[in-house]
Amino acid sequence: MTPVVPPPPISPQSTGMPQAPLVSQTPVRRAEAPSRGHGLRAAALAALCLAELLVVIDNTIVNVAIPTFARDLNASTTGLQWIVDAYTLAFACLLLPAGHLGDRIGRRRVLVIGLAAFGVVSGATALCTTLDAVTTCRALLGVCAALVYPATLSLIMTTFEGSSRKGLAVGLWAATSGLGIALGPILGGLLLEHFSWESIFWVNVPLALITVPAVLVAVPESRSSEKARFDVVGAILSAIGVGALVWGIIEGPHRGWTSGSVTTAFIVGAICVSALVAWELYWPHPLIDVRLFFRREFSAGAVSIAAAFFALFGFIFIITQYFQDVRGYSALMAGVATLPFAIVMAVVSPIASVLSRRLGPGWVVGVGLGIMGLGFWRVTVLEADSAYWQMIVPAMVIMAAGLALVQAPATSAIMGVVRKDQVGAASAMNDTTREIGGTLGVAVLGSIVASQFSDSLNSAVSGLMPQQALDQADNSITAAMTVAKYMPETVQGLFKEAAVNAFMDTVHQAGWVVACVAWAGALIAVIALPRGRQNSV
Repeated sequence: MTPVVPPPPISPQSTGMPQAPLVSQTPVRRAEAPSRGHGLRAAALAALCLAELLVVIDNTIVNVAIPTFARDLNASTTGLQWIVDAYTLAFACLLLPAGHLGDRIGRRRVLVIGLAAFGVVSGATALCTTLDAVTTCRALLGVCAALVYPATLSLIMTTFEGSSRKGLAVGLWAATSGLGIALGPILGGLLLEHFSWESIFWVNVPLALITVPAVLVAVPESRSSEKARFDVVGAILSAIGVGALVWGIIEGPHRGWTSGSVTTAFIVGAICVSALVAWELYWPHPLIDVRLFFRREFSAGAVSIAAAFFALFGFIFIITQYFQDVRGYSALMAGVATLPFAIVMAVVSPIASVLSRRLGPGWVVGVGLGIMGLGFWRVTVLEADSAYWQMIVPAMVIMAAGLALVQAPATSAIMGVVRKDQVGAASAMNDTTREIGGTLGVAVLGSIVASQFSDSLNSAVSGLMPQQALDQADNSITAAMTVAKYMPETVQGLFKEAAVNAFMDTVHQAGWVVACVAWAGALIAVIALPRGRQNSV
């Protein structure tokens, strides 16, 4: 039986008829898909930035409540410090394991768990009645934040994979980070103006209740395609190593950088980090591929981020004391006074990504760190009665613009050299450098301010008051102003003037230190990061 051969298809050219497009080639459908994609991505970005804002604000919102904690909880200086540092320490310890966990079991899943727990623990913190309970809950909040923060960036990277707007998305993420850090004191001051200290934790509960469903609805799940066991050994070594180093940095200014406990912490940290490197080179599915540090873009991006946040947290440390203790601002006024910083961050950060594509991250990050250094150079001539709009605001604008130019391009340089299945761990590495840089900034500047302030104040008022009172006053400008309230009026004015002058002298020295760190980071960025037009971010 002869098979039936179907006739050849009729060509439109042979008939003279116009060619009807196939459905898959319909221009309308091609136009609709990207539009819908952009809408979904925008919703996902909004939800992820909201989640990021929640944990970043909590990093600084407690700073303005320190005097309130001291009064209501009868807390010592050390106790007050650990209300702030317990969050930072737990956060930094668990960033790498949390990022790796998200890669393995699902980044959105880890994010939602972290957000829900953050809301619950915030409510529990608000119900605490003792200093120890508050400190413990703050540590638990740091654990929750570690689950949330790296997941936000890694989900942005995967959600915007292949999109021309990835750079803009990273820029908005970076802007949210800087905005949250600046808004923390403002929100804290506003709440403390009208409510008790519990309000700075209660506010997280409704925010978490809004954010969790927003993430579930708008953000697609993402995880590594590799089926590999969780790197338990790497997680333990990284937690102990980073934790020991951060603890040493926090305690160094108070216990002494050469004290036995601090030295031991640094040794333990160095041993664990070294062991981590060796283990990660051996383990087939590591927590973080340490070979990435041999890539100039990755290492230089991490150094740039660390230098920028060294300067940022140093700025917050100095400006908070300056506004409240030197100029006599309330907590709310001190927060509002930093608003220009937040505004400039929000405006410049998205622009930085565009500039980075056209000029290269090397030039943009280098210029950013360079002008951050210029902002701190202006701090070296700051006086107690300097005009706010003529002196302080320009310095803040310069610093904020510089930070905005650094964050997104440096982050893109870090994330651009990793595989898609590594974005969670790489995001956590990016966040860890931020925390270590910021913590080191506060520790170094705190050490400078504490030692120099004590020496300057003692030499200026020696013999003016009993040594016991002077020992209480020379811990900080805050302690000095508190002690001054109980002095006779005949010496109170002279003592306050001496304390302010001593503090401003230390601020000028700290300004030079931060400026030099920023300029050194700028040099590294220009040399090591790519320069010239970039095809992708």
